[in-house]
Amino acid sequence: MPTPFTKPVDPLFASPDSVKGMRLEVSPNGRYLVTAEGRPFFYLGDTAWELLKRLNHEEVDVYFKNRIAKGFTVIQAYMLRGLKSPNLYGDLTLVDGDPARPNEAFFENTDYVINRANELGLVMGIVTNSGQHVRKGSLDEQVFTESNAFAFGKFLGTRYRQNAVIWFLGGDRTPEGHEAVWAAMAGGLKEGSAGDHLVSYHGPGPAPGVINYSSSFWFHDADWLDFNVIQSSHAWGTLNYEFITHDYDLTPAKPTIDMETRYENHPATVSWTAGKKRIDAHQVREAAYWNMLAGAAGNGYGAWEVRQFYDAGNPRLSTPDYAYSFGEPEASMNWREAMDCEGAFGMGYMRRLLELRPWYLMVPDRRIVASVPGILEDHVQAARAEDGSFVLAYSPFGNPFGIRMDKISGAKVMAHWYDPRTGGWQPIGKYSNTGVQEFVAPSCGERDDWVLVLDDAAKALPIPAG
Repeated sequence: MPTPFTKPVDPLFASPDSVKGMRLEVSPNGRYLVTAEGRPFFYLGDTAWELLKRLNHEEVDVYFKNRIAKGFTVIQAYMLRGLKSPNLYGDLTLVDGDPARPNEAFFENTDYVINRANELGLVMGIVTNSGQHVRKGSLDEQVFTESNAFAFGKFLGTRYRQNAVIWFLGGDRTPEGHEAVWAAMAGGLKEGSAGDHLVSYHGPGPAPGVINYSSSFWFHDADWLDFNVIQSSHAWGTLNYEFITHDYDLTPAKPTIDMETRYENHPATVSWTAGKKRIDAHQVREAAYWNMLAGAAGNGYGAWEVRQFYDAGNPRLSTPDYAYSFGEPEASMNWREAMDCEGAFGMGYMRRLLELRPWYLMVPDRRIVASVPGILEDHVQAARAEDGSFVLAYSPFGNPFGIRMDKISGAKVMAHWYDPRTGGWQPIGKYSNTGVQEFVAPSCGERDDWVLVLDDAAKALPIPAG
């Protein structure tokens, strides 16, 4: 059922080429992902944890084409999540819960999904298994050892070597006491794919008493960890730019991606304000722009009902995956409707803006902002191009702030406002690149976020008509 936010397909994202066989690597400076040919790869992930279990082939196509139209480039899904949780055809991932016995029927369906994603231009970001299967938890489904973890990783890497796949270990758990098991699985993935697949670690988000929100806390120096992954949590107003800054400042430099930020429509139980509320599109955009302008190599989006493919009228999709509820009963709409939530469109608008500039040359620089409107969530995050050709600054509420103009090259600076809600542009004027200039957004309010775009006027960087 369409929502008020449904819009025509953006021609910019309508028909990407097949990516099957595409190899992704880390850029020479360790800041972002590139293809084997050196072309920067914009990681814009959508969270579909239950994709390999809950959708039939027709539904898979509906989902993929919707995400392509909105500009997503990566689909994030689980391979093994629950030993007793079958796909819709009744096939478990493993036979008798044995990692040495992958179920061929399950993987035949998985082959279709991964191949179809690649054919349509989407990279698959696959979490190999829930952390419950490595680290004993409440479900008592711990089955991996060093030896069978290596074999399982090699099986996956070999089977999907010709596909565009990124692998994530961890499965939403910390690795303490089981680091060797995860390292063995990573080794199997690398051997099976002949080193053609990138590997990272997806741990839990921050929680009371837990500060380890990034793979960097455990594995930054590991040879098998190609880039870092952050889960910045689904709480209201989480200052995730600080998480990105932590990873960005590490040595050696490795790309970092916040692959699990604030799910749209997620019941937010932690807030800077009192009460329980649902994450809205503004919160989603705020997290994404803070990520990218703080130096992230990509961003992961999620909609609460899409991540579980909830459908109250379909018995197959009306209940959460076996023993992994995490509050799913609080779903409030059909997954097809949730695909068109406002925040999903905002992710495409963000990608469109960043790809109009060489985003991969951006350097986060807090010194650009000379005066700030407030603290905590009213944080203006700014980044500049290495050559000074442009500056982007994100204001969550549209409050006035000052910019040090000498950060931009060229004698004259062209200024525009970019509306992250609609993808629209508004000209401001031309300024000298000296002193501090205060900018006042076209509007301000709880959901009135804006991006200030400053360009070296001599560079004639593109501004779309209208």
